Amino acid sequence: MLLREAVYYDAAGLKRLASEGEPYKAGGDSTMSEAVRTMLQTNAEAVQEAAALADAGFLWDFWYPAVRSAEIRGQKLVTAMLLEVPLVIGRTSEGKAFAMRDSCPHRGIPLSYGRLDGTVVECCYHGWRFDACSGRCVEIPSLTSQDKLKVERIFAGHFPCEECDGYVWVYMSGPGTQLPETVPAAPALNVFSDKYKIIHLSCELPSHVDHGIIGLMDPAHGPFVHQSWFWRKRASIHEKAKQFEPIPNGFRMSPHQPSANSAPYRLLAKMTGETVTTTIDFVLPNLRTEIDRSGKLWFSSRATVTPVRRDLCRIDFVAAWNLLIPLAVFRPFAKKFLRQDQLTMIQQAEGLKYNPRLMLIDDADRQAKWYFALKANLLESRRTGAAMVHPMNGPVTLHWRS
Repeated sequence: MLLREAVYYDAAGLKRLASEGEPYKAGGDSTMSEAVRTMLQTNAEAVQEAAALADAGFLWDFWYPAVRSAEIRGQKLVTAMLLEVPLVIGRTSEGKAFAMRDSCPHRGIPLSYGRLDGTVVECCYHGWRFDACSGRCVEIPSLTSQDKLKVERIFAGHFPCEECDGYVWVYMSGPGTQLPETVPAAPALNVFSDKYKIIHLSCELPSHVDHGIIGLMDPAHGPFVHQSWFWRKRASIHEKAKQFEPIPNGFRMSPHQPSANSAPYRLLAKMTGETVTTTIDFVLPNLRTEIDRSGKLWFSSRATVTPVRRDLCRIDFVAAWNLLIPLAVFRPFAKKFLRQDQLTMIQQAEGLKYNPRLMLIDDADRQAKWYFALKANLLESRRTGAAMVHPMNGPVTLHWRS
């Protein structure tokens, strides 16, 4: 079973998380004894939570798109769920996006029911106030001058946050782990000119993220799922040979001329009178990028499959281009294409409810095998501290019919 493999590898990663948890250090203040007991209990619960989340087969310590930037207006607080972690997201009065765990550390009420006051999020229950960009508590209104509780030692869950390509990205650090000294930048869409059109689409898939990802990279379903006059027909199936090469945390379908049975590529070649070149990358945890170029014209897209819950994931698709194709023309075709994938995953979910035995074949499913091996080897590398072993030794040519 594919999901069992993912669960096994993440369970191995859990051992690392559990062993690195540090107890709360109270200092010498005897009046903090009750707080110490509370924090220790919370720490134990955090370890249990880490165990449950690790079994979900998620990859932590990566950037994930949470919401569209356009959803955050003024002092509005919006909610999102990533890797089964509830988030509250907003933007400070200075325009900086932030992401916090949507739970007040006092009584657990969602902070999204509260309000944003410039740079501070206030809980609606007891008015506890937290700095939006660090999660640090800055005020507890119920405290008196006799209380010795050090407010600045209390934190609401907080995650690094960046805006890029019209999305708010959140860096989901693993339960029980600390952020690295330097967090890498959120992934940006490749563009090749100053002026271009851009489109954003999304849909939810009722499946584990693993199924969403291997469906995203699957090369053989096109003539069946995406049959249409503007893409492919079943009668156009023929044998293909594509070269792949290893790249850090992923693999690349080397630059090549795209399939002749796809109408958009034929149109692009006709518009420029030059050869069309396509390069497709997959990089952990969930990014598939495609770049098509012909002369001065280009088309660039990125699709991510983000785990929401262990039984729900979301595709976010963004594309940019300088082709003479209006948004109003491209959008309905892209929506139909995405909807076809969504319907297929809904149908697949019906069968997966009964835990069937599944199989992967060569060469059409070799990319799926690489994905699972990359995921397993990354977790093993994190567990042991050894260098990650790439499942590809070098370039390889795969053959399939589609």
